[in-house]
Amino acid sequence: MELKLGKLSPEVLEKYLLNMTGAKSPDLVVAPSLGVDFGVVKHGKTRLVVSSDPVTGVRERVGWYAVNVNANDVATSGNAPQFLQSIILLPEDASVRDVARISSEINRTASDLGITVVGGHTELTPGLRRPIVAMTAFAFADSYVTAADARDGDSIVLTKTAGVEGTAICASDARALRGKLDPAVARRAAGFLRKLSIVAEARAAFATDAVHAMHDCTEGGVLGAVYEMSRASGLGFVLEEATIPVAPETAAVCSVLNLNPLRLISSGALLVAVAKGKEKDVVAAVMRAGSRAAVIGKFRKGKRTLVHEDGEKEEVTDAPTDEIWKLISRQGL
Repeated sequence: MELKLGKLSPEVLEKYLLNMTGAKSPDLVVAPSLGVDFGVVKHGKTRLVVSSDPVTGVRERVGWYAVNVNANDVATSGNAPQFLQSIILLPEDASVRDVARISSEINRTASDLGITVVGGHTELTPGLRRPIVAMTAFAFADSYVTAADARDGDSIVLTKTAGVEGTAICASDARALRGKLDPAVARRAAGFLRKLSIVAEARAAFATDAVHAMHDCTEGGVLGAVYEMSRASGLGFVLEEATIPVAPETAAVCSVLNLNPLRLISSGALLVAVAKGKEKDVVAAVMRAGSRAAVIGKFRKGKRTLVHEDGEKEEVTDAPTDEIWKLISRQGL
């Protein structure tokens, strides 16, 4: 089986990784599973929510990205992240200035989100072309939801718009867009970086008691996240392309670079499985938290179907490869 850039396929994960969990423990209450953003360990009446993620495809503000991406994964439980550990791997030509820049980004971003950094590891690593920052985020919780808890008939609600993170990544690399996009549009697109956090909207949605499951739209974009959520929950879905919000800046960037916004990395956008009839409650709560939300489909038993804007139906049989890897390969970034 050939491996591709980005996340491993569900088949490889299920065969070679998800069951390799070492010693068994009755305290592990949410074990590794396809599409689930975090694990949960019980300690008395308290639950510890734990998640890890690397940032591998960006050059600028790596520390900022890493904190937000990991905080987002924990936030999909409905709880605010409280602690972080970081691993910073640097290219051989890195300088002390690079170390200071990344560590200060981590410090400022964690402080803004109320997260304490408790330790980690930093080194120069042979063979790297860009820094890689991997983190583990933690939160103590009394209750939570996972991406595996969606129910038949739940509405699929998306916060913000498709391709948030991917828009910022593409627009921040001048080589990818030089001479192809209006500079004002490129500046606004690069500003999507400020939309990366889902912590506030996830907590607001969870507080409505109408949420069965949540999932962060990371690699593979909105379509990849819906697919992962459906696999984790043992359900199919119907997704209406015409109802999925795509910002004008994202549409412009994707048009110039020939990318599909629904398959473009979308950290900053949150998927929420909402009990039927409670959609307005969740949308209103997300808006009060300073974001926006839209109903884009529903979970159901049976097939996984994407309904295109022209009415054509496409059965989604596998997780899509993220469009950002297509760009990185094409541009040699």
